[in-house]
Amino acid sequence: MSKEIKLDSSEILFLIGDSGTVGIIKIAKDQMLFIGTPDKEEIVIYLEKGDIIAISAFGIGEKFEKAIKSLGYITREMEAPIVVLPKDHPTSKRLNMVLSVGDTVRLDCNITPGTHPEQDILCSCDSLSGIKINKTSEGIAISEDNIDYKIEKL
Repeated sequence: MSKEIKLDSSEILFLIGDSGTVGIIKIAKDQMLFIGTPDKEEIVIYLEKGDIIAISAFGIGEKFEKAIKSLGYITREMEAPIVVLPKDHPTSKRLNMVLSVGDTVRLDCNITPGTHPEQDILCSCDSLSGIKINKTSEGIAISEDNIDYKIEKL
C-alpha cells in the first residue's frame, strides 16, 4: 500500500524515523546535475521539473532538518555537484547526510553512505529502510502509509 502526499517545489517533506530523517524536495525546473565518481568520471544526470531530491540525515530534530534544507538548497538552486566516494573510503563513516536525485528513490539501511553513484538508492536509518519514494504529478508517493511526516515551506 502507498500513500500519496501533495508537495510542490516551495515545500519540503520530512519523513521522521527513530534515528534519522529524510527530507524530500521537488525539482522546480528542468536542470542538469553532475556526479563525480570514484573512477574520476563525471556523470550528467538530467532532471525534469517534479523530480525529487531526497536527503537522508543520520539524526532527528531541528538541527538535522536545517541541514537537510541547506543541502537541498545547495543542490537544487546552486546546482552543486554530487560526489561519490570509493567503497572503502574512511570519510563515508563521518558523513552526516547523503542524497539521491531522480524520479524514484529507495531507502536502504544496508549500504555504505556516500558510495553509490546510482541515484535510485539512498542510505537511511533502520526504521525508514525499505521505503520507496516516487514522484507524482501532484507531489510524491511513498510505499509506507504509516509513517511520521511533516511538510514545511522552504
